[in-house]
Amino acid sequence: MNDQAAELIIGILKTETRNSPGHPSLNGNVELSIIVPTFNERENVQELVNRLQTCLSGVQWEAIFVDDDSADGTAEQVRQIARRDPRIRCVHRIGRRGLSSACTEGMLASSAPFLAVMDADCQHDERVLPRMLELLRKGDADLVVGSRYAEGGGIGSWSKSRARMSRFATQLSRSVIKQDLSDPMSGYFALRREVLDSTVRSLSNLGFKILLDIMASSPRALRLKEVPYEFRNRHAGESKLDSHAMWDYLMLLLDKTVGHIVPVRFIAFGIVGAVGVALHFLVLIALFRVMTSSFSISQASATVAAMTGNFAMNNALTFKDKRLRGWRWLKGWVSFMLVCSVGAFANVGIASYLFTRQTAWALAAVAGIAVGAVWNYSMTNVYTWGNPSHTA
Repeated sequence: MNDQAAELIIGILKTETRNSPGHPSLNGNVELSIIVPTFNERENVQELVNRLQTCLSGVQWEAIFVDDDSADGTAEQVRQIARRDPRIRCVHRIGRRGLSSACTEGMLASSAPFLAVMDADCQHDERVLPRMLELLRKGDADLVVGSRYAEGGGIGSWSKSRARMSRFATQLSRSVIKQDLSDPMSGYFALRREVLDSTVRSLSNLGFKILLDIMASSPRALRLKEVPYEFRNRHAGESKLDSHAMWDYLMLLLDKTVGHIVPVRFIAFGIVGAVGVALHFLVLIALFRVMTSSFSISQASATVAAMTGNFAMNNALTFKDKRLRGWRWLKGWVSFMLVCSVGAFANVGIASYLFTRQTAWALAAVAGIAVGAVWNYSMTNVYTWGNPSHTA
């Protein structure tokens, strides 16, 4: 036997070894892709992979970790594991964040017929994944939801306040979905690829409730199944649930109810503007009535305070996906002040013109406010938060 023939035989043997059931290769056909959005979850990645290996024996699966440029090195940890196990993949996102959009990108990066979404912190019970997959395989379900509220499920050691918040959010979700589901706020579910294909172009990708987004975006009623599970404590790290998460959830609900009429970002901009008006009067009263400063100084100070407050809130909420930091925050503030100053002139000019044309004063004022708001939103969207070089 010559050297060339020997090398050929060795290559064939290596290929057979890689494709054997005991080796962690994908064997060319992935049946289930598990999408795991991450942000500072380095300490949980290996534990989750270990648990998936245990519960998915005999299944051709892969796990796609979508990391939003975590400071703790989550993406590098995933890549280290992926070098040993080709079932593990990393999608490393730079300059953009958001759980829902991360889930969408992860699902689009897969070619598997079945997709699952779960958290990286091991709070979702991976042991029910085979049951969820089996229900999809049978063909009588489009979407299988891991439910904390179905019979046999539970919320674990949640505090009373968190349990009340969850129930309240579940009630709010009824405004955008009509199907009967015990846990529409679940972040743990599996679906057929056709469901993603039919909804992906209509998704809002706002906030952290991608399941709700998918159900509200579906052009048809989905065939649903629920699998109960007990919500567990986080394996490591800190929870990402905060006041911003609730704001994002409200924006998602607004987008699914009136977003086809008015952009939800504009609605958020308007809400922040209303808070700015309240801040303006608080500062004006404090300076003019309490501290007896001159009206001109008090009004000017209140205007600057309100515009600065509006900029800070819009930066943190309305444009959180384009949030400015450091010197970029200061540059953005200057840009915002200049744009809104022009908007103020437009507001007064339009209102004054309509008033001279015998328009009722209240209607003229509303028209002026509307023109100013549209100008401010449009221009700051382009010049304050629209320049990629300004975003963090």
